[in-house]
Amino acid sequence: MMRRPNLTAVMLFACLTNVATACPDYLNTEMRKLGSAEVINFCETYPNKPLLIVNTASNCGYTHQLSGLEQVHQLYQEQGLVVLGFSSDDFFQEEDNEEDAAEVCFGKYEVTFPVMATSSVRGKDANPVFKALGEAKGYPRWNFNKYVVDTNGEVLAKFRSDVSPDSPKIRKILSSVVEPETSS
Repeated sequence: MMRRPNLTAVMLFACLTNVATACPDYLNTEMRKLGSAEVINFCETYPNKPLLIVNTASNCGYTHQLSGLEQVHQLYQEQGLVVLGFSSDDFFQEEDNEEDAAEVCFGKYEVTFPVMATSSVRGKDANPVFKALGEAKGYPRWNFNKYVVDTNGEVLAKFRSDVSPDSPKIRKILSSVVEPETSS
């Protein structure tokens, strides 16, 4: 007698397979955190999470935006948003010493969202994340460009350096990608 496959099990397997492959290749990469030996894979660490990705530098006129990014992180993290900083010296405004760059982010500005170790964010040497962001919406022309990525990895928007993290434009698009707050 031939056994028929359990339809529920087949559907569950299909759903799980779909979830596992939902993460785009550009996020299925490992990078080291700034001032740390910890390496993270974005797909594994932040599966199906909306992202606000920013190229940062410690000695830029926009470095004060780290405070605003931290406020966005605090405001939206319980709704699923992940703010990700990417330290870069592409515009020659990052500390030469990684510990000094980490001190600016985590000490001076008290950032609690993850910031990746210094890497390139534009051109042929761009890290895989910024290579995809650049191809989708344009490479950063300066520090503190902000990219909003939805839960499927689609790059929805890019904001220039002079658009602050608390701008109504950014808040509007973030509100559209985060989970609605639930009353307890």
